[in-house]
Amino acid sequence: MCRCETEGRPALPLAPHETLPRAPAAARGLSGENMAAPRARGCSLAGLLPAQTSLEYALLDAVTQEEKDSLVYQYLQKVDGWEQDLSVPEFPEGLEWLNTEEPLSVYKDLCGKVVILDFFTYCCINCIHLLPDLHTLEHTYSDEDGLLIVGVHSAKFPNEKVLDNIKSAVLRYNITHPVVNDADASLWQELEVSCWPTLVILGPRGNMLFSLIGEGHKDKLFLYTSIALKYYKDRGQIRDNKIEIKLYKDSLPASPLLFPGKVTVDQVSNRLVIADTGHHRILVVWKNGQIQYSIGGPNPGRKDGIFSESTFNSPQGVAIRNNIIYVADTENHLIRKIDLEAERVSTVAGIGIQGTDKEGGAPGEEQPISSPWDVVFGMSGSEVRGDDILWIAMAGTHQIWALLLDCGRLPKKNELKKGTCLRFAGSGNEENRNNAYPHKAGFAQPSGLSLAPEDPWSCLFVADSESSTVRTVSLKDGAVKHLVGGERDPMNLFAFGDVDGVGVNARLQHPLGVTWDKKRNLLYVADSYNHKIKAVDPKTKNCTTLAGTGDASNVITSSFTESTFNEPGGLCVGENGQLLYVADTNNHQIKVMDLETKTISVLPVFRPDNAVVDGPFLVEKQKTLPKLPKSAPNIRLSPVAASPGQTLQFKLRLDLPSGTKLTEGVPSCWFLTAEGNEWLLQGQIPSGEIESISSQPAISLQIPGDCLSLEAVISISVFLYYCSADSSACMMKGILFSQPLQITSTHQECTAPVELKYVF
Repeated sequence: MCRCETEGRPALPLAPHETLPRAPAAARGLSGENMAAPRARGCSLAGLLPAQTSLEYALLDAVTQEEKDSLVYQYLQKVDGWEQDLSVPEFPEGLEWLNTEEPLSVYKDLCGKVVILDFFTYCCINCIHLLPDLHTLEHTYSDEDGLLIVGVHSAKFPNEKVLDNIKSAVLRYNITHPVVNDADASLWQELEVSCWPTLVILGPRGNMLFSLIGEGHKDKLFLYTSIALKYYKDRGQIRDNKIEIKLYKDSLPASPLLFPGKVTVDQVSNRLVIADTGHHRILVVWKNGQIQYSIGGPNPGRKDGIFSESTFNSPQGVAIRNNIIYVADTENHLIRKIDLEAERVSTVAGIGIQGTDKEGGAPGEEQPISSPWDVVFGMSGSEVRGDDILWIAMAGTHQIWALLLDCGRLPKKNELKKGTCLRFAGSGNEENRNNAYPHKAGFAQPSGLSLAPEDPWSCLFVADSESSTVRTVSLKDGAVKHLVGGERDPMNLFAFGDVDGVGVNARLQHPLGVTWDKKRNLLYVADSYNHKIKAVDPKTKNCTTLAGTGDASNVITSSFTESTFNEPGGLCVGENGQLLYVADTNNHQIKVMDLETKTISVLPVFRPDNAVVDGPFLVEKQKTLPKLPKSAPNIRLSPVAASPGQTLQFKLRLDLPSGTKLTEGVPSCWFLTAEGNEWLLQGQIPSGEIESISSQPAISLQIPGDCLSLEAVISISVFLYYCSADSSACMMKGILFSQPLQITSTHQECTAPVELKYVF
């Protein structure tokens, strides 16, 4: 989102790049020291402009903290002495609220409080940058101290107006203060807010005191808030009553994944790497979903070292090669390195605080960076050896950066040392600007990268989220070109929609991920806010929907176009182009799309007893239940009579297709479930592995002595992972066997094992 103010300068009237439609600016034109009373209740932020501008110029000349405190105190005396308050309008009735027991009223519930209204939209990187400042402020002053923060969500994209999507964002960013969904931007309009983010500080009567536009104002925010609390406490106008907060996150069940942002495949070892963003950790899993390593989590942090001690903060992009994983540790503003052999985590770029440098060039560990969102191995197309560069989507500064993993040269650059971290493309201005000169091009929150090193492509593909476009960056000369989405005006960041088409006639909505399919010469796009996966032919620039209906839900069918997603954030191609793995972020899942059979399944993520899981696993109390695709065959068996205490046996009899074998290193598995009759499984072994087709396991089930029902159905879910004889293609199949049970008091003789047969 746009940065509307230069750090260190007073707030002045601005023409931001991105604004919602606004009401007439009737209050503009005030100037100088004019401290006359502003208009009555319902007026705009423009009424604060003359007085606050004078204050901020005076603060520039202040040397000591005492001088600054005194200036703000005097300012409040003047503003508080106006004949009429510059009052904020009441929250309209009927708005949807989060993190509260009930809707709040400015002039009832918030009376007697200093209130900070945070006008934000959840896609905005600048709004995300502001959240740590608000978190720190909340930990410094509570509602009993007289402070309350209220998030006013004013959407840019249509998808952001939906309450369920805002709920997901509140969880992702750990927002614990009240949030109101101002879907129609009524408060935005009345106050004439100009851009995201904007903070409005209110006094205890709902009277507007200050506004802060853009990010980077932590010192002013704390100064204004602390002095406002002191000023009104001195006058006995602060109430210490507690506001009833009901956190949305407290109502959710545990989940093995929480808002997974990105996923990548290790083409060598049959493993996936998942950025389990909401759990602040990195998972390394086998392709059956079995966890090999869990690194970090469940709480955010910033610590290097052995796996059991290391922590991350909302990691996003991941790239793996030769047992080394690089991680875009987004909210720590770092690039981290995970060495799976040494089992250690280290920092290779960033200093742990948000940087503003838009050039770079320092050694990685000394180079400040800002909100890296994705990483990919690659090369420049020049003299740099293959995969000796880590390309970085630097969302915070709207640029593409490079971290040199070895000495080399980038286009139009001199020889660079190993470890150098620098800007490759993008001016740093938030724009949709294409240019043959990479430093003159403009991006808008680039969030996904994929490499197509082969000719004729020889480029990086970039999911440029805020311009709703996919762009290319040449590896030969750095030229930035348009592929699909957006429009030709580089300043228009509102050209979004959901339209299949060619070039600028196609419409996307905040795409977050891209991945290259070199087998088909197609680019797959996670069109996040349209809840779709799209395919782009870079030769013709034709963009078509591959999967998803456009509804934000979690329907899995045998058809790509009937299945649904919820803000998918990342994706990768595996198994030589057969499978497409999708981080279905708001569904907390990794979905597996078979590009040949056109079927979709969910990757079960589970922790076996022998997994090396150093970070806490949040679903320890309950074994993760894998989810079969709806296309999986459901074989209903003949009913079996059983008596309490009797042991039933189920014998697997599965035949693989001719010329195939079980995938080595990826255990096939079975699971027992009894929906509605979970008492059947108490004390049982609920899952196991299938190590060999020639010697398949028998599954035992002992009927409990105390039966709570005379009829039940036991389900045996089977996941088989197999490859062609030469391992050139690997597949997964799911099968569900349903066994009805009739519980009888009559003792049953020993029965033959029930055979679970299936021939592919």
